[in-house]
Amino acid sequence: MKALLYGTCAAVVLLGIYFLVLSLVSNWDYAIGQFSHYWYFIAGLAAGFGVQIGLYTYLRKGIAGMGGGGKALGVTGTTSTAAMISCCAHYLANILPVLGAVGIVTFVTQYQAELFWVGILFNAAGIAFIGNKIIRFKKHAVS
Repeated sequence: MKALLYGTCAAVVLLGIYFLVLSLVSNWDYAIGQFSHYWYFIAGLAAGFGVQIGLYTYLRKGIAGMGGGGKALGVTGTTSTAAMISCCAHYLANILPVLGAVGIVTFVTQYQAELFWVGILFNAAGIAFIGNKIIRFKKHAVS
């Protein structure tokens, strides 16, 4: 039950970060509009991250000393957040002209959908990694 609660909270926090960053960069209406347009990517990224947190919580509770899960979780969480925020990165050029000059904003805007897919792939890899750890733990615990 604790794992489900933590996973749900993690997904909600990730969505909160998405809306906060987009609202600060542009405005609330724009954040809602972008979410409406890309909801399937954003919800998928948040849900995948929530599943990872839930699995990791379950793993941490049941397994002591099988490290590595936290590193994968950190990488996929960062990737999910970056992919979700990428949809509006071009607005950062208004705040940070240096980013626009370097071309990061153009790159992120041009490859927005691809970045969403990368985030989803990282989520899937993180879920598979932590799931594998749980399966290995259960096999080891039974024998």
